[in-house]
Amino acid sequence: MMSSDLRQRYAAYRWTPATDGASGAEVHHLTGAGAGAPDLYVKVAPVTYGGSPSDVSGEADRLAWLAGRGIPVPRIVERGADDRVAWLVTEAVPGRPASDEWPRERRPAVSDALADLAAALHQLPLQDCPFDRGLTVTMEQAARHVAEDLLELDDLDEERAGWTGQRLLDELRRTRPAVEDLVVTHGDFTPENVLLDPDTCRVTGVIDVVRLGRADRHTDLAIALRELVTEEDPWFGPEYAERFLARYGEHAAVDKEKLDFYQLLDEFF
Repeated sequence: MMSSDLRQRYAAYRWTPATDGASGAEVHHLTGAGAGAPDLYVKVAPVTYGGSPSDVSGEADRLAWLAGRGIPVPRIVERGADDRVAWLVTEAVPGRPASDEWPRERRPAVSDALADLAAALHQLPLQDCPFDRGLTVTMEQAARHVAEDLLELDDLDEERAGWTGQRLLDELRRTRPAVEDLVVTHGDFTPENVLLDPDTCRVTGVIDVVRLGRADRHTDLAIALRELVTEEDPWFGPEYAERFLARYGEHAAVDKEKLDFYQLLDEFF
């Protein structure tokens, strides 16, 4: 799938695969081009519909939009497409993922940084955001992903282990909220998608923004809170989820049923 022209343009770099390509996209980490040359990431994927994990053109549009609004994101070096594939080349962002095992004394600051970033995204002017990730869009995509057998059914949250795609979709339709509290959301607001300065814990970069758009704020809150208490990251826990919510602010009440719904919706992407 990789274009030979793309390889030639970055021939000075050492190419290392950064993903297994399961989402339909190839991601490579480019290093070693010499003094002063930044490390890069190259993402290449089949031209596809918006909202897919391999929607490279859509991700590039979202990076450019966020950069214009002061949110730290990878700088776009090159983007392009032909009749088969789209590609995106970005500079590597310095910092350490918020999902790392931070020293205990730094964990409150990590939680605060995540909450501040969520609040900053959710306070961006909604009318300026051209990307629609509301339920009219995402419910249709969820149904399409079931029909096309794109769900990772062996990697569901524990409470849904063993469910079929159709059962997931039926439950999604049954529990769909009647009202959406629309803001600008990241869409996949996991700690691993937020990079922090290892000394100050300030946000240095926001990555994997292919699902960014106008959606209910619980889209981000549900994923962040789930990740802060997951058993896979035992260095966080419920107290950090509570701290996250307190820091995020009380301007919006958190709806438990919406948290459950948006965690379910995340299973489809």
